[in-house]
Amino acid sequence: MDLLRKEALASPAVPACRPWPRMAVDQATWRATINQLAAGECDLLSLWSDGAQVHLAAFRPSDASVQILSLDCAGGSYPSVGRAHPSALRLERATFDLYGVVAEGSSDTRRWLDHGRWGVRRPGGAGEATAGAADPYTFLPVEGEGLHQIPVGPVHAGVIEPGHFRFTANGEVVVRLEERLGFVHKGVGQLMSGASIEGAAKLAGRVSGDSTVAYAIAFAQAVEAALEISAPPRAVYLRALMAELERLANHFGDIGAICNDASFALMQAQCALVREKILRASKACFGHRLMMDCVSPGGVAHDLSADKAACLGELLDWIRLMTPRLIALFGDTTSLQDRTVGTGILNTSLARQFGCGGVIGRASGREFDARKAIGYAPYPDLSFAVGGSRDGDVDARVWVRFDEVSASTELVTQILERMPHGPINVEFQARTGAVREGAALVEGFRGDIFAFLRIGEDGTIESCHLRDPSWFQWPLLEAAIKGNIVADFPLCNKSFNCSYSGHDL
Repeated sequence: MDLLRKEALASPAVPACRPWPRMAVDQATWRATINQLAAGECDLLSLWSDGAQVHLAAFRPSDASVQILSLDCAGGSYPSVGRAHPSALRLERATFDLYGVVAEGSSDTRRWLDHGRWGVRRPGGAGEATAGAADPYTFLPVEGEGLHQIPVGPVHAGVIEPGHFRFTANGEVVVRLEERLGFVHKGVGQLMSGASIEGAAKLAGRVSGDSTVAYAIAFAQAVEAALEISAPPRAVYLRALMAELERLANHFGDIGAICNDASFALMQAQCALVREKILRASKACFGHRLMMDCVSPGGVAHDLSADKAACLGELLDWIRLMTPRLIALFGDTTSLQDRTVGTGILNTSLARQFGCGGVIGRASGREFDARKAIGYAPYPDLSFAVGGSRDGDVDARVWVRFDEVSASTELVTQILERMPHGPINVEFQARTGAVREGAALVEGFRGDIFAFLRIGEDGTIESCHLRDPSWFQWPLLEAAIKGNIVADFPLCNKSFNCSYSGHDL
C-alpha cells in the first residue's frame, strides 16, 4: 500500500476517477502489484485495455480499498499478470484479441474471444481485415494410458447459450476438462464507445439478461461517481429492492435446476413455481419480468405504489412458508444427497487465488460480498448475514443459496419497511469540456460485477469495461470436475451456473 501511495503522489496527471482514484504507474510498480496479487495480499477485480494503456483493478481485504492502476503499453506490450496470477490469463487473452496488446511472459497466448470469424483482428485497436476463416485451436495435451476425449458443444441440447467443453477421461472419470468460450461475443465495449449515457445504460443492462438489474446498478453508480451526482434516497432503496428480487428469482431457479440435473423433478417444479411468482410480482411492480431498463443513471424509471408494496409483503410471507418445506425436501431426500455431497469440490485455496465471488466462492470458504465489503448504499443501513461453507461441493453451493434466499427475504422486508419518500430520479446533463471517469463494484446473484467507464469531453461514453463474475468462476469449474465422473458434469456445471453472455461480452 505504501508503494502505491508513493507512486500516486508522483504519477502523471490522469482524469479524475471516482470513487477510487486511478494511478498511472511504471513497470516497477506494476510488477510489485503482480507480486502482491500472487502473494494473496490483494484480489484481482479486473484487467482490461483501451489500446494505449492496460488497466488493473484490485481489492485489498486488509482495509477494504480498491486500487486502479494504469500502465502505458509501450511497444504494444506489458508485463503479464497471468504469469504469476492465473486468474488474469483469460482476461489477458481477451485483451489481446480486442486490442492487440501483448502480455509479455504469459504462459498461454492462444486466442480466447476471437475464433477467426469476425472478419477483423483487433477490432478495438487499429483493426486488420481477415478472410473470416475459423482459426485452429490447440487444446492442452494430456498424457496417460487409456485416455479418451469427449467433445461437448458448442451447441447444446435445450435452450442454452453456446460453449465448448473438451473432456479427457479414463473410463468414466474426468482427468481434465478444458473450456473454449467466446461464441456469444457481442462487442459490448465497441458498441458503447461513442454512445450516449442513456444508450450505454441500455446496453449494460443487456450484458447478461438474468443480471440486468445488477449490471444496470453497476453502470449507473459508475456514471454517478464520474459526474459527481447522487441518486435520491428512495431510488437507492428501490434499486436494492429490485436487486434482491432478482437475486431471489435466480437462486430459486438455480436450486431447482441443480436438483433437476440429479433427476429430482419435484424440487425443480416447486422452485420454478416460486421463481415464477417472483417474476410476475416484478412485472406487476416495475413493468418487466426481469426489471430491464428499470434502473438508470440518476435513479430509477418506476416507482413502487403502496398497493404493490403490500402485494410484495404477501409474496414474502408465502416465500417464508415455502422455503422451509423446500429445505426439508432437499435435505431429507437421501438419493439427492448421494448425488450432491462430495461432488464437484472446489477447494478454498483455489477460490481465494482466483478471487472467486458469489455463492461459488462463499461455498468454498471465501467470505466476500460486495454489499458488505464495499458497503454501497443502502446496505450499510440494513441487517443481513452472508452464508458460507468450507465444504466446496455441489451440496454446499445449494445450502449457501438457501442462506442467500433467507437473507434476501429479510432484506426485502427491511427495504419495504424503511423505504423513504421523495423523488425517484435526479435530472442531469453529461458535463462537457473535461474527461471524467467512474467505477463501481456491485453484488449480483453470481457475485461481484465490476464497472469502469470514461466519459469524454463531448459527454458521450469514450470507453466502458464491465467484468462479469463468471470470468473468475469458469476456470474453477475445470478444477471442480476433475476426478468426478462424466455424468456428474451437468450437476457441477449447474451448481456453478456461470454466464456465457456475461463472460463473452
